[in-house]
Amino acid sequence: MQAETLIEKIKSLPPEHVSEVENFVDFIAERAERRLVQAATKMSEDSFQQIWDNDEDAAYDRL
Repeated sequence: MQAETLIEKIKSLPPEHVSEVENFVDFIAERAERRLVQAATKMSEDSFQQIWDNDEDAAYDRL
């Protein structure tokens, strides 16, 4: 679907539905951002493994 077509459809909606569309678009954008952060976190786990797993910090594992 072309952006122009979508914009025209949104313009034809009553204001309360436009607000719902905006909320949904925000939700989709936030979900995509969360996935990116989760992927970056997962990729960094191996790098931090030696820092996290060591005998000196074992006491903190029990907190």
